[in-house]
Amino acid sequence: MQISKRCEYALRALIDIGIAHELGRELLPIAELAEHETISVKFLEQILLQLKEAGYLDSKRGKHGGYALRKPMQLVKMGEIVRLIDGPLAPIKCASKTAYERCSCPDEEHCGLRMLMLDVRSAVSDILDRHTLQDIVRVTMRKLKRDRILPPFRGPA
Repeated sequence: MQISKRCEYALRALIDIGIAHELGRELLPIAELAEHETISVKFLEQILLQLKEAGYLDSKRGKHGGYALRKPMQLVKMGEIVRLIDGPLAPIKCASKTAYERCSCPDEEHCGLRMLMLDVRSAVSDILDRHTLQDIVRVTMRKLKRDRILPPFRGPA
């Protein structure tokens, strides 16, 4: 499985907004986020808008505006975000729970490839759905602290 650049940027942006939140910053300006992640502002705007429309983010316009989490971090499963941005997790359509399509195999019920891909989909899904944004932010913060690296987005903007 390979996630798209769009999905990678969405996940990184959510993690960054979560880190900023943990450090007391309720709003993170898109320009600061884009600069930190070396992502074009225009592309990032599209991604953040999609996350906002899906209910994960709020935004405030203006000089002191930016993006903030709408949902509590412990309720944001990483698998939800990957599915939102990239679609189903299954490597082939006949192994998908959400976008199933019959494949060209003459005996789908006994197809070894399908059985393997069902296991792959289940393993990926189990991992991504087990981890929340809060888990990832905490692990990131712990590792930064351990390595004595100052976290980004410290203090009010």
